[in-house]
Amino acid sequence: MAKNKTAKKNDPPSSLDRNRFNMKVVTSDVCAVCKSQCAEGIRYLQRMSEPGAAGKGIPCVLTRGKGYK
Repeated sequence: MAKNKTAKKNDPPSSLDRNRFNMKVVTSDVCAVCKSQCAEGIRYLQRMSEPGAAGKGIPCVLTRGKGYK
C-alpha cells in the first residue's frame, strides 16, 4: 500500500492573531487601576463586578508586542 506523502502548507497567521499571542493576560484588579482603560477592559470589569462571576482574565491591548515577520 502506498501512502500519500503530501506536504501540508502552514499558512502564516494574520496580523491580529500574531499579536494576540504577544499580549499579557490581565485580571480585573489590573484593569481597575489602569490609567488608560480600554472598552474591552471596562466591559470585563462590569462582568466581574457581578456576584458569582468567575474569570481568567483578558488579553490587554496596551501590552501588545511586536508581531512576527
